[in-house]
Amino acid sequence: MAAWRVAALVGAVPVPHDEGAFTMQRRTSRNRAVPKEPRGGHRSRMPGRALTGALAAAGLAALAPWPSQATPPGDRTVTATLFEWKYADVARACTDQLGPAGYGYVEVSPASEHIQGDQWWTSYQPVSYKIAGRLGDRAAFASMVGTCHAAGVKVIADAVINHMAAGSGTGTGGTQYTKYNYPGSYQDWDFHGCRRNISDYTNRDDVQNCELVGLADLDTGSDYVRTTLAKYLDDLRSLGVDGFRIDAAKHIAAADLAAVKGKMKDPGYWVQEVVYGAGEAVQPDEYTATGDVDEFRYGTHLKSAFQSGNLAQLKSVADGKLGSDRARTFVDNWDTERNGSTLTYKDGAAYTLANVFMLASPYGSPNVYSGYQWSDKDAGPPASGSSGWTDEHAKRQITGMVGFRNAVGSAGLTDWWDNGGDAIAFGRGSAGFVALNAGDGAVNRTFATSLPAGTYCDVVAANPSACDGHTVTVGGDGQAQFTVPAHGAVALHVAR
Repeated sequence: MAAWRVAALVGAVPVPHDEGAFTMQRRTSRNRAVPKEPRGGHRSRMPGRALTGALAAAGLAALAPWPSQATPPGDRTVTATLFEWKYADVARACTDQLGPAGYGYVEVSPASEHIQGDQWWTSYQPVSYKIAGRLGDRAAFASMVGTCHAAGVKVIADAVINHMAAGSGTGTGGTQYTKYNYPGSYQDWDFHGCRRNISDYTNRDDVQNCELVGLADLDTGSDYVRTTLAKYLDDLRSLGVDGFRIDAAKHIAAADLAAVKGKMKDPGYWVQEVVYGAGEAVQPDEYTATGDVDEFRYGTHLKSAFQSGNLAQLKSVADGKLGSDRARTFVDNWDTERNGSTLTYKDGAAYTLANVFMLASPYGSPNVYSGYQWSDKDAGPPASGSSGWTDEHAKRQITGMVGFRNAVGSAGLTDWWDNGGDAIAFGRGSAGFVALNAGDGAVNRTFATSLPAGTYCDVVAANPSACDGHTVTVGGDGQAQFTVPAHGAVALHVAR
């Protein structure tokens, strides 16, 4: 579920957690056939259609090298989350955009049958494990996976396994259900006995055994429930899915998740949603043994840096967070863009720059969020092919940086420079160099890089197929003189 407390359902905005001082790190292990493993988080799910209100000193220094990263240079490690995209549209995006740009993974919204309704959160209230949601049926889902694989893109499926829907009715696939009774899946005794909303996040039992905004909380300590969940995930794997985002993992005991994973034939890659909360009973690092974890503190740190104009603080962006080898980083997601805790597409150039930084930084595994424009926090997605989609994943600046990320691979952080405020620059060993400027005026200076001598394409400004005059020359001494535009960036790497 979202990083929101139950109070978010009545319009309260969560208080940003104290980030402390952070230091850049780089992932240290990622040599798996599929992405990394998860953590978790608690997100608010609207319990029924009747509910409204949605759940947001200048200088140059060389840094000591970080531990080596297991991922071979050039591996495709960037994920694009295409939130609430129909599976047929995801397939086209894999062929036309994600594959050519070099994305390694696409994350898709939940496939299981869910409650009726136009709101986005209906997808997060399953009534059965049939692949029969509004985004496409079983055939469309399987076709999407095959098409994405053909384009060189692996698929991560968002899996809702903490709870079932509230209320009663007929699901998108025709299943008739009532709360605690979902024919073919579960009956009353398959749910925890705490039949009330979570009220105390300092109480582990409350967080993991009570109900998230009235949603029926599965007894994941039950062998039957664990087996049923494992069969559902195995079914998705049989269709070619490469891994899973485990929704609301914070509300499932880590031992229960490990048991479910242990029952699967081949669990693939897991990344878990576990939202950090200072002083809370359940913490993200409990879940690193089960997989990767979405690092929510990263997005709030980026918001602080870009809104304050103090990009220099990003030198320590990894301090106080999950280890780089287990952290999945993101600027925002569908929950945080609605609760105000992160930057969003509405922040314009700052949002794009934050994504550029994420893709350039060695810390974690980056996830580019691509959703749709909204004014009503509950509003579902626009129609396929219509206006209203943000298409963040396809922006020239972002696709250029996906290529940058692939080119620099495991290269360490070098050549850090900042002006003490809104402009920074750093290298990725001898493989790449990036400069970002969040100020209102251009920055023109000579930068010290570790790049080999030569002429490089600025991948932030250039088209994928040609530099179009957007070039920077690096001398034999590694020096490069260029201008970073206001609210812009310049990025160079050895592959272009």
